[in-house]
Amino acid sequence: MRLHILHIIIVLSFLLVRPVILTGQQDPLLSQYMFNTLAFNPAYAGTSGMLHAMITSRHQWLGFEDAPTTQTLTVHTPVSTKDFGIGLTYIHDKIGPVRTSSAWFDYSYHLRLNEEINLSLGLKGGFNHYKTDFSEFLADASPEEMNYLDAPEATILPNFGLGAYLWTERLYLGLSAPRLLEGKLDDNTDPGAYISKERRIYILMAGYVYNINDELSLKPSFIARFTESIPASFDINAMLFFKSRFAVGAFYRPSGYIGGMAQIKLDNQLSIAYAYDISLNKLASEFGSSHELMIGYELNFRKDKVLNPRYF
Repeated sequence: MRLHILHIIIVLSFLLVRPVILTGQQDPLLSQYMFNTLAFNPAYAGTSGMLHAMITSRHQWLGFEDAPTTQTLTVHTPVSTKDFGIGLTYIHDKIGPVRTSSAWFDYSYHLRLNEEINLSLGLKGGFNHYKTDFSEFLADASPEEMNYLDAPEATILPNFGLGAYLWTERLYLGLSAPRLLEGKLDDNTDPGAYISKERRIYILMAGYVYNINDELSLKPSFIARFTESIPASFDINAMLFFKSRFAVGAFYRPSGYIGGMAQIKLDNQLSIAYAYDISLNKLASEFGSSHELMIGYELNFRKDKVLNPRYF
């Protein structure tokens, strides 16, 4: 059978831990999550008072054919009196024979609790489109093998999510459930059975900006993901900003990953960021490193000047 080693690993992973893969596909594992909050929490839409557009491309196991890739596009803006915001999120994910495309509309309502603290409540709705195609990997498989690996050619599962986002000039705290329904992928060879289902996920994130002096600021942050029957995952990050124009940082994932990142503001509107991460696990490290590129654009609608408009 004409299969590369990586193909075998991907197929076995798809069959044995498919719920985990589904979770990862609609909720992308981005090293630069702090620059792309809307992908995880609808309440973030419009909270900065700016029009934001962000494109991200993540490539894992660089150098391996058909290695996992993820692309995201997020756009959001405040509307009218800035008491609410709207946004759009698109995610495309590819893991071997599995391709997932997700499209979401995000809505948020902003409350000013006092002079310093703001609260936003968000709602998102959309769908996940799954497409599975083993033909590329199993061109020489027997009919029996093809039946064993049979799956729906394409499935669309609607869903919705909720979020809350609390922020001041220096602090932010977010809690969200970006996918509440647990849709199932039916087994077309066994009526009434299913081969996998989406898992409800809860995401907690927080960050704080500490001004070291007039030119340097430090922002520690973290994100935690909780899913039923799957171990919780965490990212711990620290970014050092220089004059709000250039930033470097590092992160640690207790599951066994470390990495670094850098961001540069080309002007008041355009920014570019790059992240690199590697595994501390000897087996996983054989697959190589992961690379993530992000391009952002923002248009400031505010007439007033805020303390940390570009930190979160």
